[in-house]
Amino acid sequence: MKKDEVGHNFLARLGKTRLRPGGRKATEWLIEQGRFTPDKKVLEVACNMGTTAIGLAKRFGCHIEGVDLDETALSKAERNIVAQGVRNLIHVQRANAMKLPFADETFDVVINEAMLTMLPLPAKQKAVTEYFRVLKPGGVLLTHDVMLTTEDSETVLQQLRQAINVTVTPLTRDGWKSLFEKIGFVRVETLNGNMTLLSPLGMIYDEGVLGTLRIMKNALKAENRVTFKNMFKVFNDPERKLNFIAVCCRKA
Repeated sequence: MKKDEVGHNFLARLGKTRLRPGGRKATEWLIEQGRFTPDKKVLEVACNMGTTAIGLAKRFGCHIEGVDLDETALSKAERNIVAQGVRNLIHVQRANAMKLPFADETFDVVINEAMLTMLPLPAKQKAVTEYFRVLKPGGVLLTHDVMLTTEDSETVLQQLRQAINVTVTPLTRDGWKSLFEKIGFVRVETLNGNMTLLSPLGMIYDEGVLGTLRIMKNALKAENRVTFKNMFKVFNDPERKLNFIAVCCRKA
């Protein structure tokens, strides 16, 4: 792992295409809750390489705006969008989640996976306030992130922060629900479970057998081995202090 390289960039370099704590399982649950149709206007915050946006566009024919701060990821997203033939449905741009470049009540759905945990609590609140602002009344927010299963989490948090080079601040299930409710969201529904990002079965489900083998081949290279081993250990903590949570909530 390069100095100061953050965990999701490291995993992407190894060949991981799904960089979410609950993998496809959590994303598919969110998609079910979103009830996507061709006429819905969708915003994906932290769209990364465009994997979710491309899947939504191809499956439902909806129009999607994607934003991210990572210009390298956006370049990859643009290439992927063209390669998948959905350039007419997806537009991506560099933008900050805490200051979205869209008018009030623009979108039917906002989807945001594996980003809010990266932010300190005041920044989380600013971002979620922006999601609320740009959603139409009755609009749906779909999020997916890391969840703490215990308040006694300092050790595992330190290990996680060291493993991925980000000062992450995941919340408990009640903490996540409270965050959305305080901003004004209602009908907060959740799905949670064991982290699958680097679990053997989760990787096979997300990436397929060949994809998983490619990732493992790259992970075992001398320059990657120690970092991958540390990340694997943290994400597969036998005490399960880290879980994933997927949240669906609505703007009244």
